[in-house]
Amino acid sequence: MQEFDLEQMVQNIEEQLGDKIRTERDQFFTVLNIDSSELLKLMRELRDDYGFNYLANLSSVDYGEEFEVVYHLYSIPDNNKVCVKTRVSRNSAEVDSLIDIWPTADWQEREVYDLMGINFKGHPNLIRVLLPDDFAGHPLRKDFVMGGR
Repeated sequence: MQEFDLEQMVQNIEEQLGDKIRTERDQFFTVLNIDSSELLKLMRELRDDYGFNYLANLSSVDYGEEFEVVYHLYSIPDNNKVCVKTRVSRNSAEVDSLIDIWPTADWQEREVYDLMGINFKGHPNLIRVLLPDDFAGHPLRKDFVMGGR
């Protein structure tokens, strides 16, 4: 792996993925909005080719008809950071697990599964981590009603 410029990395990724990626910059992060079908490929590239060695945070947002899964990645040796976002339909809320890339995804994916009901394809132990096994529903979804009313 060689040193890289973050802007050059974004340009390379945009050229490779074309309309499957959209980039933006906010006050803190370069944000890569990726089609969920390309998520695993992008994440491996970020780790292997650009040195993003730490998945610091994985969260999700309920936008009604779809969910957004948000990943904050860091390249600690190079002092770089990016945010990767992908959206999935509420009706087919599933994305690839990243455990094989970053083991820190384990409990974070379980938490998002537990609270939002998003399945992480390939996760070896996708079970509830915060709520009892017999809890009905996913309490961070906008349509969640306690007690099923």
